[in-house]
Amino acid sequence: MTESAFELLGCDFTSAPSRRKPITLAVGRIDRGRVVLQTLEVFEDLNGWQKRLQQTDAVPWVGGFDLPFGLPRELVTSLGWPTDWLPCIRQYGALSRETIRARFAAFCDSRPVGGKFAHRATDGPAGSSPSMKWVNPPVAFMLHAGVPLLLEAGVSLPGLHEGDPDRIALEAYPGLLARSVLGKLSYKADDKARQTSERLIARKTLIEALETGRAPLLQAASLRLKLSHAQRDDLADDPSGDRLDAVLCLVQAAWALQQHLSGHPRWGLPDFDPLEGWIVTA
Repeated sequence: MTESAFELLGCDFTSAPSRRKPITLAVGRIDRGRVVLQTLEVFEDLNGWQKRLQQTDAVPWVGGFDLPFGLPRELVTSLGWPTDWLPCIRQYGALSRETIRARFAAFCDSRPVGGKFAHRATDGPAGSSPSMKWVNPPVAFMLHAGVPLLLEAGVSLPGLHEGDPDRIALEAYPGLLARSVLGKLSYKADDKARQTSERLIARKTLIEALETGRAPLLQAASLRLKLSHAQRDDLADDPSGDRLDAVLCLVQAAWALQQHLSGHPRWGLPDFDPLEGWIVTA
């Protein structure tokens, strides 16, 4: 199959979607070296998002999803949970958020300052938050809300779970791609008081790097992002960065698709711990 035969998805996820802060899904394709953004879809509840992913009458897709797909092995072992991914996720998904918070807090309380959280192997190269973190950002609850729904939707999670081979979900992390262009410069904020002109300039700088192919990931893949003028303005004018983050995940999915079509057996993912998962492009 060719690049154009696949739909690309990039998902900025929240565990508690609402009208104010919905799940944002970027949809696009690769066309002659260009990652073309076609549309942005928003979902104000988890049910609508899951129904979108359950559709099986559309073209094959590969998507990058900004939520962790696994927990640190050290944490799972310490809690006595199953060390095979699927039973572990099923047990985790059956817990309440209050129980998760209490058990993770107890785990952290027993550890020394500076090493409270357990990390996955992918956290180092990706620069990502530990997937057991329940505040700022609450990625533990994102895993709790999102991954069971991905399983119910029947998609494939390469290296973790075999589902529909025409619907491929990869763990993505927009911060990894953003930092490769901006370094430590912040480009987004949910708090209105922190939605500054400096962050607007940073978003425009990041968008320009994606469109020109100057971002290191795109340089390596000979790709560049294709936006309309309206889309460019829309991404820049969203101070929360949610729409831009969805597009960053879309770009990471495009890279993974290229890896797959060039013969990589795991969509560009390295050998990794099949309990913890791995962030694509890390």
